[in-house]
Amino acid sequence: MKKLSGGHIVVEVLEKEGVEKAFCVPGESYLGVIDGLYEHPKIELISTRHEGGASFMAEAYAKASGKVGVCMATRGPGATNLSIGLHTAMQDSTPLVALIGQVERPFKGKEAFQEVDFAAYFSHLCKWAVEIDTAERIPEIIHRAFYIARSGRPGPVAVSLPHDMLEDIVEYKEGVVSDYSSPEVSDKTVEKVLEKLVRAKQPIIIAGGGVIAANAEEELAKFAGKVKVPVASAFRRFNVLSNDHPNYAGWLGFGSDPKLIDYIKGSDIILSVGTRFSQVTTQDYTLISDQTELIQVDISPDSIGKVYSAALGVVSDAKKFLQKCLVQTESAPDEYREQVVQACHEAYLAYSTPPAPSESTEFADLNAVMADIVAVVPKNSILTSDAGNFYGWIAKYFRFTNEKEYIGPTSGAMGYGLPAAIGAKAACPDKTVISFSGDGGFMMTMVELETAVRANLPVIAIVINNNMYGTIRAHQEKHFPSRVIATPLTNPDFAKVASQFGCEGETVRKNEEFLPAFKRALQSDKPFVIEVQTDPSIMSAAQAAK
Repeated sequence: MKKLSGGHIVVEVLEKEGVEKAFCVPGESYLGVIDGLYEHPKIELISTRHEGGASFMAEAYAKASGKVGVCMATRGPGATNLSIGLHTAMQDSTPLVALIGQVERPFKGKEAFQEVDFAAYFSHLCKWAVEIDTAERIPEIIHRAFYIARSGRPGPVAVSLPHDMLEDIVEYKEGVVSDYSSPEVSDKTVEKVLEKLVRAKQPIIIAGGGVIAANAEEELAKFAGKVKVPVASAFRRFNVLSNDHPNYAGWLGFGSDPKLIDYIKGSDIILSVGTRFSQVTTQDYTLISDQTELIQVDISPDSIGKVYSAALGVVSDAKKFLQKCLVQTESAPDEYREQVVQACHEAYLAYSTPPAPSESTEFADLNAVMADIVAVVPKNSILTSDAGNFYGWIAKYFRFTNEKEYIGPTSGAMGYGLPAAIGAKAACPDKTVISFSGDGGFMMTMVELETAVRANLPVIAIVINNNMYGTIRAHQEKHFPSRVIATPLTNPDFAKVASQFGCEGETVRKNEEFLPAFKRALQSDKPFVIEVQTDPSIMSAAQAAK
């Protein structure tokens, strides 16, 4: 049995768990782990410029790869900076393990340099937060951290690693990678679900991240087609069903089609599959009426009935549930249901068609920009985004398909778009990866352009610039009209800044300038920034459509 330092044992466990990439800002409190990764043949350590960027990259890497994301940070400020990505992973149900350096064990409780009680700090941000006190327990605890991160409803786990513990030399006793089984619905329960759906007059399926996590998109498409029920996607979960599928009825979130909202509010049966009914999905918890019968399918029993009372709660993996439904579904309902499905999809297509661009040439029109993007984005693409009003154009007009994926934070985190694109590109180097950000969010993590250049990850960053915190300005003008404060911004020339980082960059001021710039970006082998200067008086896609 070989003897290793605690830091090197951590790396042995990461390798055994199949980790291929990790994201970090290096810190002295976990140098023992970094040393273990020196010239490691299987794990690439990508050093970032800010811990928030590292955690966003790891979170998006997990979404794009289907693996557990890994990020690392030092104690105190490093860990607290890291927490934004852990909160995102928690709300998005993303499997992630964060390894955090900690003060030396004899110094704990003395308000030592950068000391934070991480088990307490991360307890409500993560599925599990734990500190390892002895190097002998590293394999046991870190293997368990990975198990917890990926099992049940996936999520983040924070592991605190005392500095001196990582330097202890102990015998390395190899641990076990824990497999897990997902809960499976019974045949009798499936019969009940199908009976309710068959008799329904105005049914709908609301599908969320549980479908994507279970790789159940194909089963959902077949089931929806078989039972002739329209499907709505939960907030930022566009890829639950290819948007060109005849059963796709649209998306829920900010600026959803009012016709879709009215249809759901009038539904007699709602089958939800793998969604936690977030505040945004449910339109501030107003979406489902007391007269609607809810069938809620979720991998976690804690999610059932948490927001709305469920007439039938089904604890099951989404894929296993849909597979059993397909086996037990005998015949499709009547022609009327076909007409309902068709009407819902046609309404979505009408709502998601960009209007003609405005005649103004002073600024680029986002309607025209989206029309160009929709026309030329390659099939093998991933789109990421920040929070912000600009997102409304993407949500409304971009049709996500099996070949065009979306990765975005249901937590609404600003600064997510660029580092998420870098993480997704690290997971899928052969795919075109495009980030969308407002000028406010982009400036929060713009430094990660250097990471993209150094790591040779050529992403495209589209920056929608209206020189303000647009979402907050819109709320400000609604609630406190003519009292604008704190929301105006000034910005650098983003194309020139990109050049200074070693990227390529262009500025778009008119509609006709965007498409040539975008085509050049698609052909570039470097990270590429496109700044799109837009009319600050147009705050939303709904306003622009008028």
